[in-house]
Amino acid sequence: MTRSGSRRPAPRPAAKGGRRAQQRPAGGRGEAGALAAALLAWFETAQRPLPWRRGYDPYAVWVSETMLQQTQVDTVLPYFARWMARFPTIEAVAAAPEEDVLKLWEGLGYYARARNLHRAARQVVS
Repeated sequence: MTRSGSRRPAPRPAAKGGRRAQQRPAGGRGEAGALAAALLAWFETAQRPLPWRRGYDPYAVWVSETMLQQTQVDTVLPYFARWMARFPTIEAVAAAPEEDVLKLWEGLGYYARARNLHRAARQVVS
């Protein structure tokens, strides 16, 4: 019995030669490759046109990922547009006072995200 009083499951019978049978995922690599191809094909047709996907600028993607933590896309869109207008580059956000960063973030909540983004931008630029 375990500490909580529940019984442990019995060990699986050993395979030939005394070794346990190895568990293999159903389908193998072929199905995983087919699933990946299907997901990519779906994404090509179903993806939404989001501003951080235009050109896939690493800074814009970073800002969007930070804003999107526990926040819905529709909520983030206007904040992202204002942010990129005010801080179009990592250098711009790094040079800004923290008060400006927090003011622009106002309404998104989880202000630690803004502080951490600002602090990280300063480290990257320095």
